[in-house]
Amino acid sequence: MKRRWYGKDWELSARMFFVMFLLAALYLLFLAFLWKAGVGFMGMALIAGVLLVVQFFFSDKIVLWSMGAREVDSDEAPQLHAMIERLSQLADLPKPRVAIAQSDVPNAFATGRGPKNSVVCVTTSLMHRLEPAELEAVLGHELTHVRNRDVMVITVAGFFAAVASFLVHNLLFSLGYGIDIGGDREGDGMGIMAVWLVSMLVWVISFFLIRALSRYREYAADRGSAILTGSPSQLASALVKISGVMERIPDRDLRKVEGMNAFFILPAMRRASLLELLSTHPSLEKRLEQLEKLEQQMEKVK
Repeated sequence: MKRRWYGKDWELSARMFFVMFLLAALYLLFLAFLWKAGVGFMGMALIAGVLLVVQFFFSDKIVLWSMGAREVDSDEAPQLHAMIERLSQLADLPKPRVAIAQSDVPNAFATGRGPKNSVVCVTTSLMHRLEPAELEAVLGHELTHVRNRDVMVITVAGFFAAVASFLVHNLLFSLGYGIDIGGDREGDGMGIMAVWLVSMLVWVISFFLIRALSRYREYAADRGSAILTGSPSQLASALVKISGVMERIPDRDLRKVEGMNAFFILPAMRRASLLELLSTHPSLEKRLEQLEKLEQQMEKVK
């Protein structure tokens, strides 16, 4: 039986469109600047295009590989498959593939370019630490990401930011090389400096745009989980548990998976180190406040 979804989240859709529009405009201007600065436009565009296609169509495999995760069938993880199948039916979604990552960091994520090509992954630590109802609430959160298609937007937006970051780091080396040589290299050094400054500006703008979208999509996914499971308090309990465990995990283990923070239900960071403006997620306190309000609203409807 499908769960009533209370309509489309138009604010999330508008934010995704706005972010992608701004990023596309930003990168078109960026490529135009590189072409004017004498960088091989066609070669760079071709390489960027190939990488974008690879990331778009193989993003799920890339993400699973980066976490050391593997897909499991219903014989290996019957309870996990049963939960995801039930929630998928409630959300009117095709059942996604299921994966498990061996990790001491309790977390979960969804990836894929759309509902028909998605995968939901949980870590072994998460499965061991949460009660079944809490785990179901986390899975409802991840399935909402799939339903809202925001995973694909974050994947594509993250690729653009990665290109700018690559140029920032590599052009800095080229800049130093050009200045150190001197003589007839001075003009080249000034050109590379201009490209580096524009690359840095593009990366900074992309950084904040992606995080603004990422924070809102977490609120939307929390709301979707509450609707699917009918119990916002179970997701709140899961988030508190995950956050508490994260405080006790060694820094070296957190650093191993920090590249996945934009996908995780909670970033693999200590709460004391988070600045919300710079974070991919809203603060735990604000998420708990929203879930408490949803609980109250759902109690009134009963």
